[in-house]
Amino acid sequence: MCSGRYADFARQLNSYNFGVYAMDWIGHGGSDGLHGYVPSLDYVVADTGAFLEKINRGHPGIPCFLFGHSTGGAVVLKATSYPQIEMMLEGIILTSPALRVTPAHPIVSAVAPLFSLVAPRYQFKGSHKRGIPVSRDPAALVAKYSDPLVYTGPMRVRTGHEILRISSYLTRNFKSVTVPFFVLHGTADRVTDPLASQDLYNAAASEFKDIKLYDGFLHDLLFEPEREEIGQDIIDWMEKKLSLGSLKM
Repeated sequence: MCSGRYADFARQLNSYNFGVYAMDWIGHGGSDGLHGYVPSLDYVVADTGAFLEKINRGHPGIPCFLFGHSTGGAVVLKATSYPQIEMMLEGIILTSPALRVTPAHPIVSAVAPLFSLVAPRYQFKGSHKRGIPVSRDPAALVAKYSDPLVYTGPMRVRTGHEILRISSYLTRNFKSVTVPFFVLHGTADRVTDPLASQDLYNAAASEFKDIKLYDGFLHDLLFEPEREEIGQDIIDWMEKKLSLGSLKM
């Protein structure tokens, strides 16, 4: 997760008086650690909780939403399984979340647990998805693959194992989800599964939940040509949630 990529979306949120804070995971963006290497996504979940606590201390009583894209969406959803984190949130927004992930090759699932222990930093070439288009905007692709803070190399074994692990946990626990959420996914996404997002929506116990599937859109929704409209959909959902909350007070 390289939060700097989302500067345009942050400005769009600012224009509607939403304050924005962002964090880079360990091994990603401007954070410390080997580039592309995440020893445990549980660390990222814990960091997310600590980050939220810091924001809430600085802005007591202000409603807070949490946004996550792709594996970040999985992290956000896993974070809300902890009551102390869920209680800090007004709701969450998930774009193209990594749910029910399947590896590029079946052998990866078999060897990942072992290799993640003996060679956790190894880059597994068979997992490289750089050839899969993630946006229909050529300029957005150039910007992503030329940004030195964005890791676009082959998946490191431990990182891949962690993604499979968190995805498996979430898929088994869709029915336990109670946090208000809005999940957005492109139907042509070849990196993460839009049908898994639909299954999350169908199964979750959340009283306030919404889904929007964008026909023909790819993985990086907020870098598609229609990014402003997608950003507006997110803003409209947050404002709807805030309006509902004020009516209950």
